[in-house]
Amino acid sequence: MGIPWGFAGACRMTIRFGEFTLDADLRRLHARSGEVHLSPKAFDLLVLLVQNRSRVMAKVDLQQRLWPDTFVVDTNLASLIAEIRDALQDDAKEPRFIRTAHRVGYAFCADLVDTPDGSSSPIPASLCWLIVDGRRVPLQPGENILGRDVHEGISIDSPSVSRRHARISVTAANATIDDLGSKNGTYIRGERIATQVPLHDGDEVRVGSVMLRFRRPPGRRSTMTLIVDRAGESRPPRR
Repeated sequence: MGIPWGFAGACRMTIRFGEFTLDADLRRLHARSGEVHLSPKAFDLLVLLVQNRSRVMAKVDLQQRLWPDTFVVDTNLASLIAEIRDALQDDAKEPRFIRTAHRVGYAFCADLVDTPDGSSSPIPASLCWLIVDGRRVPLQPGENILGRDVHEGISIDSPSVSRRHARISVTAANATIDDLGSKNGTYIRGERIATQVPLHDGDEVRVGSVMLRFRRPPGRRSTMTLIVDRAGESRPPRR
């Protein structure tokens, strides 16, 4: 989770190329037919190529950005490129999006249209999100699995995080979190949880040694009445 998210400029940008729309902040890639799935590393690679679209990115540079402090073979990078091309229906011999600079690296070769955030984007706003390393990771309605090795969920690259560590369940009214039998535990507001616990805007969430923060936009908050005590903390009324 070490590469920069988003694009140059003060506001978040939605980047369009061909029939695709890429939102690095929300970590979503859409085609006209709907959302396109990419593994976390493949998505990171696509973002890097788009962000550096004015030049060819050397293989060694990409490897250092995607796998810092880890030695990987060239086939790892080639596999991610193949995954991106398959998702974009791109042809390596006649590329529309990803060009191979033989023995050097790769480059993004499509024309882009930068669209200010919120204008005619097909990507719906998320109900709530997590702040991870300063970036916003959206939570989808339903179950969101957090773990070190998850294909459909939120991947957290840390040895302190179990493969399937915790689960955040989101509805229009509320969000809850429960631990999935992780080795190093799930903590909410500094306390380890043993059962499903409700999440509130601003809650500090720790999975293993990784600190996250739960956020919920004002328009999506529960209609539950809150009482403000003398310390300025809000709490639900007693029943």
